[in-house]
Amino acid sequence: MAPSVLSGGLASAPMLTIPSSSFNFKNTHNRIFMGFNRKGPVLTKSCVRNGVLRRGSGGENRRWGGGLRVRCEAAVAEEVVAETSEGEKFEYQAEVSRLMDLIVHSLYSHKEVFLRELVSNASDALDKLRFLSVAEPSLLGGATELEIRIKPDPDNGTITITDTGIGMTKEELVDCLGTIAQSGTSRFLKALKENKEAGADNSLIGQFGVGFYSAFLVAEKVVVSTKSPKSDKQYVWEAVADSSTYIIKEETDPEKLLKRGTQITLYLRSDDKYEFTEPGRIQNLVKNYSQFVSFPIYTWQEKSRTLEVEEEEAPKEGDEVQSGDQDVKKKKKKTVTEKYWDWELVNETKPIWMRNSKEVQKEEYDEFYKKTFNEFLEPLAYAHFSTEGEVEFRSVLYIPGMAPMNNEEIVNPKTKNLRLYVKRVFISDDFDGELFPRYLSFVKGVVDSNDLPLNVSREILQESRIVRIMRKRLVRKTFDMIQEIAEKEDKEDYKKFWENFGKFMKLGCIEDTGNHKRLTPLLRFISSKSEEDLISLEDYVERMGENQKAIYYLATDSLKSAKSAPFLEKLLQKDIEVLYLIDPIDEVAVGNLQTYKEKKFVDISKEDLELGDEDEVKERETKQEYILLCDWIKQQLGEKVAKVQVSNRLSSSPCVLVSGKFGWSANMERLMKAQTLGDQSTLEFMRGRRILEINPDHPIVKNLNAACKNDPDSDEAKKAVDLLYETALVSSGFSPESPAELGNKIYEMMTIALGGRWGRIDDAPGENSSETDASSVDEPDVQVVEPSEVRPESDPWE
Repeated sequence: MAPSVLSGGLASAPMLTIPSSSFNFKNTHNRIFMGFNRKGPVLTKSCVRNGVLRRGSGGENRRWGGGLRVRCEAAVAEEVVAETSEGEKFEYQAEVSRLMDLIVHSLYSHKEVFLRELVSNASDALDKLRFLSVAEPSLLGGATELEIRIKPDPDNGTITITDTGIGMTKEELVDCLGTIAQSGTSRFLKALKENKEAGADNSLIGQFGVGFYSAFLVAEKVVVSTKSPKSDKQYVWEAVADSSTYIIKEETDPEKLLKRGTQITLYLRSDDKYEFTEPGRIQNLVKNYSQFVSFPIYTWQEKSRTLEVEEEEAPKEGDEVQSGDQDVKKKKKKTVTEKYWDWELVNETKPIWMRNSKEVQKEEYDEFYKKTFNEFLEPLAYAHFSTEGEVEFRSVLYIPGMAPMNNEEIVNPKTKNLRLYVKRVFISDDFDGELFPRYLSFVKGVVDSNDLPLNVSREILQESRIVRIMRKRLVRKTFDMIQEIAEKEDKEDYKKFWENFGKFMKLGCIEDTGNHKRLTPLLRFISSKSEEDLISLEDYVERMGENQKAIYYLATDSLKSAKSAPFLEKLLQKDIEVLYLIDPIDEVAVGNLQTYKEKKFVDISKEDLELGDEDEVKERETKQEYILLCDWIKQQLGEKVAKVQVSNRLSSSPCVLVSGKFGWSANMERLMKAQTLGDQSTLEFMRGRRILEINPDHPIVKNLNAACKNDPDSDEAKKAVDLLYETALVSSGFSPESPAELGNKIYEMMTIALGGRWGRIDDAPGENSSETDASSVDEPDVQVVEPSEVRPESDPWE
């Protein structure tokens, strides 16, 4: 064939010049030259030898200087595979059976998604018909109903999905079902976009062209019967799993003819037929994935109804039957329950987010929330909004009325509270922080977008700039919704919110530094001036004194221990409000905030506490007076403390043990010790230094100051210092290294303090002993018998 084409075109065809420099004529076994095959001209080894064009095996040889010239037909020349200096171009080839195996077994995570894909295809077919029928009403014919029906058959192990959509012709069957990754919906949308007058129907779902083949996840055989209003014939497409071929034939059975649309029958595999032919299972899958499809979906369900029937009543024993009444038998009515099969509408709930928010009532939002998320309480708040521009999506978000029952949901971002839809078809509720941060995982809602970056299986949301923008807007709307609750005149709603979700907000202070400005107005605390009602940071700042430059807080394990902590004494005396952080997460959350309205957060249990009104001259004189005592106590305690100094925070306690500025507080040290996987080496490093602060106005400190100056080697004074340190450990929130040793020291001090104060019984040992001896002589010996040993006089075992 190649020589004839070439010879026939040498005389009249235009010249095609190929420079000889493009070929390596010296190495003959690596040369690639031009010949012809059934697709057009190509280069072969047999056509050119040393720059000479050979015509066939014995044809005429021609040589041209400076290049190789070939005459060919113009139509044939268009199909030449262009060869450049970079190499020859080829088209990718695919092994169909292997590609089908990848689509069926490697593309989808769950088998159940086959129903979602097939229902989505049916919805697209109905959408296409509805769109085209506007310009061409004859396409609807006599069947105007646009619906989807799903009928499982447990006896035969099949599922039949029928729609009254646009259907397919024989050519469309080959083009759509016979070509893998060929999306008819995608081409339809492209054609609509090109036709600017008609516009594009954005409700169409299909995108990738592989959703139909998900049927082979559960089916060993798939039969598609389709009738297009554009064709008079109905065709059947049939394929078997793990096969690279399919069959198309014309439907000749009159009982199987359709008015219009497509009917897909899945012959299920043996291990899937029991699960996916159960009517309840099919109904649940439709409700989960396709509840908000715009067309009615019916499933074949077993129902029951109550009927009244009449039955003959047997005569009672002893009753005489008269001869005239023998033919007239008594009848009574009875209620029976009859079971029957019928179609049931599944998708009754409408997608409320597709409506205008001004037209939806609060009762409708509450009802949608309860049905969608199986809740019984009304939500605290909701937000219905849509965004346009770079990213377009619609959403309805809810603040639940109650916190999750399981505390593990606080640290687990995969709570399935956010349901993602693409064109009203459920995609996934399994996210790992893509759309919502972990601390907002309690928020429930739906998000529907038309152009999300999904993977081919439509199960995984791919990371992209669009997703990040969506996340940012969802988080912003959530904060606006929470802020509206906080600004209500009725404070009970926000009090309820804080009781349920306050820990989530504090977690956000730790994990989301970018939203601190939105989080801090939402925080609530108990304080020294408001032990019952929670206050905001704004309330605290408004009550601050003129000389106060910081927000003071104290972290403890309970409100009672916070109120009695020695760190508070001087602050309460000066009427300075202190926040009580009694939740384990509080200290870490506040530590991450650092400032609020240019006011620093200061932990009053750490060193270098500045109250803003110190008398520097008096402090310097006091420190000079007690510098010898501080050095002496430090010498007695050794490495237990980093230093000893005069305190400016005590008024009634003799001393307090404070933490270093950059180390853990006593509360944090206690929490870290309780960690199951805590590292002991890290604990020793982060514990930081401890500083003993003494109160120069306390009698104990004054006595120790005198002992230091007059008798520094006194054992009693040294014991008092040790006991003072151990007591300060406990009162400051630290754990003593040896509680038993501390207890013995306290007992010893109690013995000294209480000795001989009220008189003791052992003060007259002789008198007591004589009385005891007399009583022992006068009283006879008495045998004590246990109750179990008491026997009657007639006991035979005596």
